[in-house]
Amino acid sequence: MRRLFSVGSKACATFAAALVVGFAAPPAASAQQSLNLSIGGFAPRAEDARTPNDVLVNDLKFIPLVFNVGDFHSLVLGADYLVDFGNNFEAGLGIGFQQRSVPSVYQDVVNSDGSEIEQTLKLRVIPFSATVRFLPLGRHTAIEPYIGAGVGVFRFRYSETGQWVDRRDNSIFRDTSAGSGSASGPMILGGIRAPFGNMAVGGELRYQSAQGDLPQDQGFATDGSNSTPRIDLGGFTYVFSVNFRF
Repeated sequence: MRRLFSVGSKACATFAAALVVGFAAPPAASAQQSLNLSIGGFAPRAEDARTPNDVLVNDLKFIPLVFNVGDFHSLVLGADYLVDFGNNFEAGLGIGFQQRSVPSVYQDVVNSDGSEIEQTLKLRVIPFSATVRFLPLGRHTAIEPYIGAGVGVFRFRYSETGQWVDRRDNSIFRDTSAGSGSASGPMILGGIRAPFGNMAVGGELRYQSAQGDLPQDQGFATDGSNSTPRIDLGGFTYVFSVNFRF
C-alpha cells in the first residue's frame, strides 16, 4: 500500500499508542479490572455514504455486478480488557473478528450457455481498539450507562474471486483480486450494563470510520480518477456483552 495512514489517522494511532503505554504501567491498587466478551453484528455504511473510489460502489456502478452493500452485514466477536479509573471512568483495549463472503453476478452479461457469470466478494476485518468510557451514574448502581470514544486499527483483507469478462473481446476468464493492510480511524460508543455480583450483562452500539487502501495492480474497479481503490470499513457495530470483574 502506498499510503497506509492519512495525517488524521497518524494522530489517531499516536493517541492509541499513548493509551497502550498507560496500560503497560501497573494499575493502581484500587483500580478494578474486567474482561468484556461480546457477540453481535456489524452494519456497513450505506452505498450513498461510502468513501470516494470505494471498490464495492465501483463494482455496482462500472462493471456492473449485482449484490447489495448491506449483504456485508456480518457477525462480530469481540473481547475488551477494561481498567477502572475512579468511579466514573474506565479505559479499555479490545480486539474483534468479523468476516463475510457475498455472492455476486454480472448484471448484463451471461455465459454462452445462459448461466450466470459468478463471483464471490469476501471481506475480513480484525479490529483493535483503544477506548475511554465515562459512566455518568458511576459504578455499583442498578444499571451502568456509559458513553465513550477512542481509536481503532483495522487489519483487513478483501478479495474478489470468480469469473470475469474481458471488455476488449468479451472473453470470460477466472481470476482472483486481493488486497490487505491496515487502516485507522475514530470510534464513538455508548452502552448500558446491569451488574450482579462480579458479573454484568449489557449491550453496546459503536460507530467506526476508516478506509483501507487496495493495490492498484490487482484490477479492482475504480471510478476513473486514477486514485487508489479503497474499501470503506466504516459502520455500526451492535453487541450483547458479558463482563467479568476481577
